[in-house]
Amino acid sequence: MKVLSLNFLTCAVKACKSSSDSYPLHPKDAELVQDDVEVNAQLLINLLPRIDWTALSTTASELGFPALPPQPPSAEDLQADAKTLQDLHHLLVQTQIMEGKLVCASCGHEYAVREGIANFLLPSHLV
Repeated sequence: MKVLSLNFLTCAVKACKSSSDSYPLHPKDAELVQDDVEVNAQLLINLLPRIDWTALSTTASELGFPALPPQPPSAEDLQADAKTLQDLHHLLVQTQIMEGKLVCASCGHEYAVREGIANFLLPSHLV
């Protein structure tokens, strides 16, 4: 599962629906792999307005990536700054979680990630 996906996922436990702590899910014991994908600047520019930058910064630091700037770069800044473009591409597009867990900060439920696929099926008592 791409790191980008974590920016769009929240805890599926019914009791967490109203809690702001259920987003983002926090990676735990994550085994990361890097895919070799060609940089697509336009894709990243189009993604920026849809990304929750605070959640992405949290996820990046939890995975051991260098700290992101406090504010997302503008499209013009991203096109002009090849290093930032490459860093975002590396984090969002090339990095994949192959094994590990995604943990909800609200309820503590752990979603297993195996072979790059997160299991969001809940036991009946949590639905």
